[in-house]
Amino acid sequence: MASGGLTCVKFITFFCNLLFALSGLLILIVGAMVQLNYAHYSNFVSDHIWTVPIILIIVGAIIAFICFLGCCGALKENSCMILSFAILAVIIFFFEIGLGVAGYLKHAALSEIMEGQFNSTMKEYNERKENRDAWSLLQSEMDCCGTFGPKDWEPIFHNNSLPPACCTIINLNEAQDCTVVHAHTEGCLNKLLTFLDSKTLTLAGVVLGVAGIQLLTILFACCLFRSFRRSYRAV
Repeated sequence: MASGGLTCVKFITFFCNLLFALSGLLILIVGAMVQLNYAHYSNFVSDHIWTVPIILIIVGAIIAFICFLGCCGALKENSCMILSFAILAVIIFFFEIGLGVAGYLKHAALSEIMEGQFNSTMKEYNERKENRDAWSLLQSEMDCCGTFGPKDWEPIFHNNSLPPACCTIINLNEAQDCTVVHAHTEGCLNKLLTFLDSKTLTLAGVVLGVAGIQLLTILFACCLFRSFRRSYRAV
């Protein structure tokens, strides 16, 4: 039978594990929402950066499994399960720290990376349908035109016309092309960067909150493991 102090630590650890599980679910949901709602922007961001939502989904699922070990270990007073939980949680914690550092370093070069993606997809606008669809969605959703402005399309069209999504006014006369007169004046690169920055701040806040909960849970799990070991030695 566990002592009063041990019982208190056990249930605190169990409660922290529930918070840990909810944080994993939150990470999974955030990753899934980014992947589902903004996947069409992946054409303008390099593949190794856009794998972050998939990584978040995987990490969220792993956290759910780890929490199962922690909850079972706490309730059953199983020191092996608690130790396994603590080790796996520490690995995940350091992995998230590494992911955050890598994300920060990549963010510094994000503008340059995206500019390269913008230029390459624009050059292949007429040859590849996926690039046309991606540019159409980006320009219509962001109310923008070209990388830095409408003039970026001149080497592609050569006749002063622009993609239909560049126009602020939908022209009912199909014979008349979209031109600079009715086009969005702002470029898409800065708009997309601003948008991604706002989402990155939200994501960073979520990850920091989760990391705090994880660290607290790991500390309580270590305390619980030591208490279990002492109890078994006393018996």
